[in-house]
This record gives sequence, structure tokens and C-alpha cells, in this order.
Amino acid sequence: IEELASALSFSSRHSSLDSVASLDSWSSSPIPASPVPAGRISPLHRRFRVSAKKALLMWVRDQCKKVHCTVNVKDFKTSWRTGEAFLAILLALRPELVDLSRVQNRSNQENLEEAFHLAERELHIPRLLEPQDVDVQDPDEKSIMTYVAQFLQYSNDMPSPDDHLQVSPSVRAKDVTCWLQQASQELSETWTATEGSTYAEKYQVYERLTASFAEQRRSLMGLLTATKRCPELNQEHKALRMAWDQLEEELRRCEADLEQSLPPPLDSVMLWLQRGEAALKEEGGTTKDHAVAAKHARAKQDQLKTLGKEMNHYVKLTDTYYNVDESGNITVPPEKLDDIKNRLTGIRITAKYEIIKLEYEESHHTVLDLLRELRTKVQSWKGPYRSQESVQALLLDWHETVEHQGLHLILIDALQSMKDKMNIYTSKASLGGDFQVVTHQVKEAESEADLVKQMTAAAKEMMERVVSAWDLYNKSLKSLEAWLTQPQAAKTQDMSQWTLCHAQLNEVGNFLIEMTEASISLTLVQQLSKVNMQWAEFMKKTVFVSVHAHQSILAQELYYNI
Repeated sequence: IEELASALSFSSRHSSLDSVASLDSWSSSPIPASPVPAGRISPLHRRFRVSAKKALLMWVRDQCKKVHCTVNVKDFKTSWRTGEAFLAILLALRPELVDLSRVQNRSNQENLEEAFHLAERELHIPRLLEPQDVDVQDPDEKSIMTYVAQFLQYSNDMPSPDDHLQVSPSVRAKDVTCWLQQASQELSETWTATEGSTYAEKYQVYERLTASFAEQRRSLMGLLTATKRCPELNQEHKALRMAWDQLEEELRRCEADLEQSLPPPLDSVMLWLQRGEAALKEEGGTTKDHAVAAKHARAKQDQLKTLGKEMNHYVKLTDTYYNVDESGNITVPPEKLDDIKNRLTGIRITAKYEIIKLEYEESHHTVLDLLRELRTKVQSWKGPYRSQESVQALLLDWHETVEHQGLHLILIDALQSMKDKMNIYTSKASLGGDFQVVTHQVKEAESEADLVKQMTAAAKEMMERVVSAWDLYNKSLKSLEAWLTQPQAAKTQDMSQWTLCHAQLNEVGNFLIEMTEASISLTLVQQLSKVNMQWAEFMKKTVFVSVHAHQSILAQELYYNI
């Protein structure tokens, strides 16, 4: 959006510039005078330094003005809810597509649907939004900006009225490439000639060069955009892209040299500024290891806090700088001093919010790492189990982890810290765009913590049950085996006790077979099979003896009766 908007040229007859003061936070600081003829610089760049967002908003207002649409577009949120602004842009770009007189007779969603449908069908603009995304109380600003930028792109790519007089794209690309190469050479020579000049003189030369650079950008935007869009470039476009990149690199070199030319102590201020800005731009890197990510977030916080402590020194150097040389001349243009002060302020504000964000990220990764550690532990406490001793060792590990180390309590504290950091994070307006993501992360972490807590308790309960089953199994097996080896006559007493013992042995044995790994299960199956065979043999003999004794009693009774 910034690149597209930087090439905009607004006519002073349009209302956008006249009503610019009505937009929030617009800066109307005039750009310093430049030897470049005023008529050759766009009014937007001559009169105002504006952000991409504001420049895009001005372009939208211009389009509405062209088609006499009175809709008040003051932002990229609720101003678009009725759909009229989208249709006005379509009318400005393609007058045959839209009839604005029908807007008032339709609902917001009907207007939005027509605008999105026409844009996709006729302008081939991807449908990034749906009517229900925009017709709400608080539509997403960035989404609307991204979508509107597609119309600006379409506008920039449209052929100008005199395109039929132009040469072929290939020839034009060659001509522009030659111009860019020459401009890059002239830029290098011009800057080299400034060696030995004062900083103020170098600054004025640089300002003239950048003004000229911005002036030419408009005429080149179409070709440069084409080189970015094409997946495969021909030789002419490759040469054009390379020549443009070389010119931009040469400008960056001049800018770096200019900043290094600042008189002391501002040169040290500039070095610190560059270091601070680089630290803020530095990406943290992606890693799946939450412990490492938390450590990186902590290190970045410390780095930014150190910058904050150093800042007062450099602010004082800038504020107390005496900006007049021995001859009474200004050594550093006032606008450059203002730029340095603004950059210092920018680092202070950005670092403040970045630290808030990093504190939340650290707490988030800390919670996720604790959850990972607990999930790993829970997995190790689950079956299938091995011997009785190994299960007892796992149960001891559970007590060590949960009760002695207090990992659950640590998790609760970390989760509370994460929620506190979230509240601070979401309370800042500049970070409010992440509200939904951050609150979702906290809810997910809370749900996961509850689940892990339940799994931990369940694992302990299961291990205790397995240990108890092992105790009962070993005790029952030993007793029953000893009893079964006794003489037959001694085993007929109190059969109910041993029948219960036999049933218990099989019950806990079958439970352990299910809960243990294959080798242990096989041993248990063999032990139970052996004991059950002995039990069956005993029961067979017991039934035979019982029947024989019963027959003897009947015979004796018959004898006495006779």
C-alpha cells in the first residue's frame, strides 16, 4: 500500500487536500524547500508527509469526488458499511458498471454483494471480503485497507489516454533501463563531489536527489509493478528491475554516508539510533521448542530494556546540541534534528509496546512448555506397565513431580501470569488488533491445563490400582499354591474361603494381563493356567470323594433299615 500510495498525485482542485485537516493525526509539516521546480512534484508530496493509510484514504475521497458521491469516507472501518464507497470507486474506475442512484433502495449487504461481485467479475480483483465482514459495528480495518488497495493497484495499471502514442513495452523498458543506469551513475558522481562539504551542504544535496527520485517514481510505477507480477521476466524486464534496484541501493548508500557525516556528538546518537531500530526490526525466529522461545523472548526484553536505560543519555545529547558553528551558520538543518528526536521517541514508544508483547509471549511459551512437560510425564505414567516394581517406581515419580516439585502449582502460577500479561497487552490500544488471538490463546491454555490436570489424576489412580492388583495377585497366588499342595483331606475344610481366593486371583490376574506389556502378560497367563489346572484337578477329586461318601452313608442307612 505504501509503494502504491507513494506514487499518487492529487490535483489541488480535489477536496482531499482541502479537507486534509479533518483527518485524524495528519501532519502538515511542510517539506523543506527544494531547488526542484514546484510544478514537477505532486501536491501530496510537496505539501504533506502522509502515511500510506492516509494517502490511500485521500485517493478514495478523490474517487468519490469524481463521481459526485457524497459519502463521508473518514476511515477504513464503518465508513464502508453501506457499500456506497466501494460502488463509488467502481464507478470512478469503470463508469459503465454502476448506477449509484440505486444504492439508497437496497440494503447494506445487497450493495456490498454487488460491489464485491462486480470487482471480482469485471476488474478481476480477488474477493477478500464478504458483506457480513463489513456490515458490522467494528469491521476489521486492515482487511478493508488490503481490499481497497487492490482498486488502487487496478487504477495504477490502467492505460493512460495517450497510451496509443507510446512505444512498445519492450522498447520502453530498454529506454527506462538506460535512464535508470544513467541516473545511478549521476547520483554516484554527485554524491562523491560532496566530499569535504559540511553536513548542511550534504543534506541539501541529498534532499534534492530524493525529491528527483520521488518525481520519477510515478512514471515508472506501471513498469515496475509489471516486473513484480510476472512469474518469469524477459531480459528487458530483468535489466529494468536490476537497474532500479541499483538506483535504490545507491540512494541507501548516500543516506548511510549522510548519517555518518553528522557532527559529534550527534554521530554517536545516530549510531545508537541505528542499533536501536535494528533491534526493533529483528525477527525472533520460529521454533517449536517453547522453552527456547521463552528464553529468546526474555533475552529480547533485556535487550530492549537496556536500550531504554541508554536512551536518556542520547536524548540529552540531542536536546543540548548547540546547532551553530563558529561562523554562526546552522550545522544541522532543524528538520534533521527534528527527525532524530522523532526517531528517538519512536524507539522509546515502540520498545515500550514491544516489551509488553514480549512479556506476554514469554509467559505464553512458558505455559506451553510446562504443559508439554506434564503431557510427557502423563504419557510415561500410562500403561502398558511392566513389573510391580516398575509401577511403584512410576508412582514415586508421580509424587516427586506433582507433590515435591509442585509442577501443577507452577503451571497454575504461570497460567495466572499469562492472564495478567494478556490483560496488560489487550488494554493497549496500539496492540488491540491482537485481542482475539491473545484471548483465544489464553482460553486454549486454560482448557489444556484442566485436561492435563484430569489426566494426571487419572494416571495416579490407575497406577495405584495396578499396584494394589499386584499386591493382591501375589498374595492370592502364593496362598492358593501353598494350599493346593496340601493333602486332599486337609483341603476340604473351609472351602468357601479358597473358592473366594481363587476367584479374586483370576479377577486381578485378568486385569493385570490387560494392563501390562506382552512379556509380563504372557507370564501371568502361564501362572494362571497352571493354578487353574491344579484347581480343576482338586475340584474333580473333591466331587468324587463327596459322591463316594454319600453313597456309603446311603448304604449304611439301608442296612440298618433292613
